[in-house]
Amino acid sequence: MPLTQLDTKAALILIDLQKGIVARPTAHPAAEIVSRAAQLAQAFRDRGLPVILVNVAGRPPGRNDAGPIKMPFPPDWTELVPELNVRPSDHRLTKRSLGAFATTELHELLEKLTVTQVFMAGISTSIGVESTARYAYDLGYNMVFISDAMTDGSAESHRHSLEKIFPRLGEIETTENVLARLKAS
Repeated sequence: MPLTQLDTKAALILIDLQKGIVARPTAHPAAEIVSRAAQLAQAFRDRGLPVILVNVAGRPPGRNDAGPIKMPFPPDWTELVPELNVRPSDHRLTKRSLGAFATTELHELLEKLTVTQVFMAGISTSIGVESTARYAYDLGYNMVFISDAMTDGSAESHRHSLEKIFPRLGEIETTENVLARLKAS
């Protein structure tokens, strides 16, 4: 379902658009994903809406043997890509989990900002974005997934999230249509 309304208290959450993840192979060109995410971030900033930039810097505590990521990370692995043009008004969170809620203060931040609707994009669709989205849905946020501003290491996983999971959690829209809606508001 496409975007039906733009809440007055919307926020953009960009997941794991950092040097180490953007450099990995993806189903869709990471440069295009980053470019769209940067456009979205600027549009949200221009309207005084929060931009939340999340990066990952490790795994959650406890036994966690699964996953292809080997520690330690290279020195700049966790740095957000410069194309995002990070601003002092942006909110930055570092997670140590698949989703952005479990090991950060994301929910508290959204509550403080009185956010009711979250727009999501990033890498990877089926892991960082989907894990964050499931938690956000359970907390009652109105969800909008920006389909062409996210990708995955696997085209099949990306497609599965967009076609099977996200329609159950919220609305799905393109960058172009979100930008037009923001401009019209």
